[in-house]
Amino acid sequence: MAIDTTSPVPDALDTPRLSTRDKLVLFVLCAAQFMVALDFSVLNVALPVLGADLGMSPAALQWAVTAFALPSGGFLLLFGRMGDLYGRRKLFLSGLALFGAASLLATLAWDPASFLAGRALQGLGAAAIVPTGMSLLTTTFPEGPARDRALGISGTLLSLGFTVGMVAGGTLTDTLGWRSTMGLLTLFALIVLPLAPALLPESRTPDRPRLDVPGAITVTGALLALIYALSTAADHGFGRADVAVGLIAGLLLLGAFVKVESRSAQPLVSLPMLRRRTVAWGNIGGLVTFSMMSTVVFALTLYLQEVLHLSAFETGLVFGVQGVLSAVAGTYAARVIGRFGPRRTLVGSLVGQGVLTAALLGLDTGNWSVWLATAAVSLASMCHLGAIISYGVTVTSGVPDEEQGLATGLVTSTQQIGITVGIPLLGVLATTSDDLMSGVHTVLALATAIVLVAAAVVAVGLRVRSGAVEAEPLGAR
Repeated sequence: MAIDTTSPVPDALDTPRLSTRDKLVLFVLCAAQFMVALDFSVLNVALPVLGADLGMSPAALQWAVTAFALPSGGFLLLFGRMGDLYGRRKLFLSGLALFGAASLLATLAWDPASFLAGRALQGLGAAAIVPTGMSLLTTTFPEGPARDRALGISGTLLSLGFTVGMVAGGTLTDTLGWRSTMGLLTLFALIVLPLAPALLPESRTPDRPRLDVPGAITVTGALLALIYALSTAADHGFGRADVAVGLIAGLLLLGAFVKVESRSAQPLVSLPMLRRRTVAWGNIGGLVTFSMMSTVVFALTLYLQEVLHLSAFETGLVFGVQGVLSAVAGTYAARVIGRFGPRRTLVGSLVGQGVLTAALLGLDTGNWSVWLATAAVSLASMCHLGAIISYGVTVTSGVPDEEQGLATGLVTSTQQIGITVGIPLLGVLATTSDDLMSGVHTVLALATAIVLVAAAVVAVGLRVRSGAVEAEPLGAR
């Protein structure tokens, strides 16, 4: 039966009231998500100083990022499902404790090995925190305005954490040294961890099925191989043998995973769930919005510093404006979703992101372009935030509580993969171009085209134009 979730819902316009306990639960879950988002970007500016201090070569510095990205992306689906089966609260708290201890190790690192070990353990902790935190959020707040508002706040802090990290990383490194960037994450963990046990309810599936070990091995191996290959390609291009091997191995393991899941009585990933229109097309929208916005930010960072010759601090201010307007967008996201529905909001946000990315094609070598860059990327980020929140609502709507860890694991895997693939796929066009200005324009033009095409495809897939979106499988009539 078709359910009209895109038509106006008057009651959803009323901002839901949250109890004091609900607000504290939301604070703990969102603070943890913010902490992980901060970790994605806070270290970037500090890498040259860090390398000189620990004696790491420029080539080895890539591993400061990859050591975190590999486990944080590779184990998301596995840990999301383990939370469903064995307790989301338990795994969330374990992830927080591991993340805090790993951050302390990275802060006190005495050589490259100890630092990279800390980064890898941070990534493993993040892989436990993100899907279980999201599933605790979606199971704590019932589907409807309350959940939309909670996801809106969470999505805002996710975007804000990444932006704050870019600004704070340079400031902390210049004033207190690179170790303060890792110390900040330790402090966050110390604040959140003592509050979480008393506030968060335990949540798991009631029947406790067995963990699909073959599925876990193949999908985790596939994600590890693909993330390694794409992360390495971002710095060294696709010509390296290990990049090609990683891509081929990842694709083969994904094929094996699908075959395993089709034959498993208790699969790690339910293939019928992947055939849901909301899950399949919602995640495609999420993948595109994350990958293309990360690419645009990367290209603009090069443009502002290499073409307009802005300092790192001035560049941070541009993205600081972006973060503030994203936070403003987050305060209205739940109302917009309530008025237009999550599917229409997702499609409309993708269209807005694409159009505003196209506006950046007007950039040139004149100093006035900094104002165009600031305005366009900030407004595009507001649309991007709308897409982040609405795709999260779209994917998790209608999913039973016992499968929320799986659904949110898919959401967060899409986020990680999206952030990872955009720069190596398109960003290298800017860095390898003989004329940086021309390369930046090429990246922006392709990002515009990809987002707008994705908006059209997602609109058709979700039947947004018909006004009635079906929550049935893709193959259903």
